[in-house]
Amino acid sequence: MNSRSPQPFGGNSSFPIEPAEIMKRLPTQFFASLVERVNHEIASGHDVINLGQGNPDRPTPDHIVAAAQTAASNPLYHKYSPFQGYHFLKEAVAKRYQEDYGVTLDPEKEIAILFGGKTGLVQISQILLNPGDLCLVPDPGYPDYWSGAALAGAEMSFMPLRAENHYLPDYDAISPRDRERAKLMFLNYPNNPTAATAPLSFYEDTVNFAAKHGIVVASDFAYGAIGFDGNRPISFLQAEGSKEVGVEYYTLSKTYNMAGWRVAFALGNEKIVSLINLLQDHIYVSLFGAIQEAAKVALTSSQQNVSDLISTYESRRNVLFTALDEIGWEAEKSKGSFFAWLPVPKGHDSDSFAKLLLEKAKVAVAPGIGFGRHGEGFIRVGLLSEEERMREAVLRIGKLGLF
Repeated sequence: MNSRSPQPFGGNSSFPIEPAEIMKRLPTQFFASLVERVNHEIASGHDVINLGQGNPDRPTPDHIVAAAQTAASNPLYHKYSPFQGYHFLKEAVAKRYQEDYGVTLDPEKEIAILFGGKTGLVQISQILLNPGDLCLVPDPGYPDYWSGAALAGAEMSFMPLRAENHYLPDYDAISPRDRERAKLMFLNYPNNPTAATAPLSFYEDTVNFAAKHGIVVASDFAYGAIGFDGNRPISFLQAEGSKEVGVEYYTLSKTYNMAGWRVAFALGNEKIVSLINLLQDHIYVSLFGAIQEAAKVALTSSQQNVSDLISTYESRRNVLFTALDEIGWEAEKSKGSFFAWLPVPKGHDSDSFAKLLLEKAKVAVAPGIGFGRHGEGFIRVGLLSEEERMREAVLRIGKLGLF
């Protein structure tokens, strides 16, 4: 019998735990340090106005919560859900897209239910990319596009989003080699972090570009409901031929303040949807049925709460930019999403400026470099605080005399 005492597993154990190479490829989580700095200031007793987050600040509408509460008592939903979700939820998504965008979707063949949009955006790289394959990624852009590529062992080619091109990628500027190598391309409008929107003509050009070079398009439409000045954002799926070349990701997180509920969808290309379902069949057993019931109610009931939410964000945007004008901070007004993309003053980079605002004004913002190299020179501000707090944040910044 072995007389050695068993060693406990954990951080102090001598038992060798070696992470797989896939874990070593994951990119550094830039914003973890930002959250840590903000929490330190709050813990020190400071009144921090946090404009750096991307988490909706309003609760889920009451009628959606009530639907979940009622559905939770249904014994049917206490069993495993169907692997690929309930048909009634897919029908509800199809109905919403038909009413909002004039897009017809086959509920069973062209809609996959996801555990949140983030999950789907990471999964598509596993589904389509082999080690060494290339994907095209917007810069600046949502960092989890990078995570999916890293997990797949794929390479990335960054597409600069510049103000002079309305924060749209310039396909002519992509090298011939990258055009031919690329298998996947991420797009995101209304855009996080630049708050830009895309016209239908851009998506038509995208379909032609993707079809010519055999590139699958992953359109991240997370902020699809949030457009300002009377302009409804355009869906990629409104472009003729879009279903032939890609899918769109739609989430309830922003439209219905359901971020914690983790309900999203991949919509479009039948083959890609089937691959998503196949992968998920090996990982999940779909969402809790009561959550699916509540999601159906969100999509099929009156959309007045969505209109009201957009009005709230637009009012906050107007308050923010009026205050910015008053202190001499010039910036392009947000066209969509619930963000603002603001240039940093001379003498600072985005990270040093964000640190200065937190230390001196007790205002937290997200430095643009966290979204990619071409995010340098900007900060991202969320329209996710009450108007009075946003106005106060700008007044605090104004007192620093930087503009």
